[in-house]
Amino acid sequence: MACRSGSCCGFGPLNEDNARFLMLALVIMLYLLCGAAVFSALEQPKEEVAKQRWALRFEQFSQKYNLSEQELKNFLRNYEEANVAGIRVDNTRPRWDFTGAFYFVGTVVSTIGFGMTTPATTGGKMFLIFYGLIGCAATILFFNLFLERVITVIAFILKFCHEHQQQRKVVLPENGRRMSEDHPRDRRRDSLAGWKPSVYCVMAILGAAAILVSCCASAMYSVAEGWDYLDSLYFCFVAFSTIGFGDMVSSQREFYEGQAAYRLGNFLFILTGVCCIYSLFNVISIVIKQVLNWLLMQVEAPCLCPGQGRHQNRRNMVVPGHLRAQRDPSVDTDAINDSEGDGRRMSGEMISMRDFLAANKVSLAIMQKQLSEMANGNPRQSTSNSRHNGFSGGVGALGIMNNRLAETSVER
Repeated sequence: MACRSGSCCGFGPLNEDNARFLMLALVIMLYLLCGAAVFSALEQPKEEVAKQRWALRFEQFSQKYNLSEQELKNFLRNYEEANVAGIRVDNTRPRWDFTGAFYFVGTVVSTIGFGMTTPATTGGKMFLIFYGLIGCAATILFFNLFLERVITVIAFILKFCHEHQQQRKVVLPENGRRMSEDHPRDRRRDSLAGWKPSVYCVMAILGAAAILVSCCASAMYSVAEGWDYLDSLYFCFVAFSTIGFGDMVSSQREFYEGQAAYRLGNFLFILTGVCCIYSLFNVISIVIKQVLNWLLMQVEAPCLCPGQGRHQNRRNMVVPGHLRAQRDPSVDTDAINDSEGDGRRMSGEMISMRDFLAANKVSLAIMQKQLSEMANGNPRQSTSNSRHNGFSGGVGALGIMNNRLAETSVER
């Protein structure tokens, strides 16, 4: 019996998704182990020095003021409890006035969670559970909508530049009419109707935007907070990526020069920075997904069926125009209909600007369809589209990226 395409090694569409998931989990685990080793080597010596210094100071202070070590430890524990409630040695603004509470809820819904302010009452903790549930969900939706519109703007600009570049590739015939070297103007216009940018171009633009916002914000924090510029860059990444350690927190002093302007700038920089880094993370996730696809191809390559090419039945690969025209039209038509019918598109196909404007409808349709399938227990369709589109198209931000960017196949 002839083996079916894609099942020579027991990899069906769903099993391939599981293989990607397990491979990603393994890569993340190795990444965590490497990170732990590096940070342990960098930070542990300083931690040991700090412990020795503190033990010496603790002993000297106890002897100088004739205090027992237990009494001094009890006093320090009382200060730690007061510090949680917002009491600091230096003068800081109240943490639970209206502006302080507004800053706190902003760190909650954005999932930054610096930790310098936390609710201490039972009522506050219970309210935070319900408040954060709705607020975080709404903010994630806002980030996704922001991502869609940013990609729309980037795609419009890149398409304009691409059209301008194509218009420059013209010659002036003897009759004086300007025409393309290879095609008429109308045909060239039709060929650009479904153009969309490469994920690498979008990643470069978002990376430049994130760097620009971080550098400008770091300059402001360096002046207003008195931090070193590199420390300010560190704070920007920790805050904008919503990691939020809390070792450095902006806008905590009691008074600043131009206090109103600084707090407004702090709010705008954090909002813009979080949106840019969130968008950049999702674009990078597409590149990581492509690397996983490439690794999976290397695993599958040794066990391909005899006579079966590596790229056979891969609809999302980049194919030259003259070869694509020779393919079975029914295959391409079915693929396009499938992708438009269920809200998913193949990663190598182009998408029109009309689809960019309907971005949120597409992503919500994807989520609604997949959640409905999961609730009803219906299996997903095993098509070659879902097989090689990487995680079956994705949901949420990953689905947005899949539907709006040319993922530039690894063979390209």
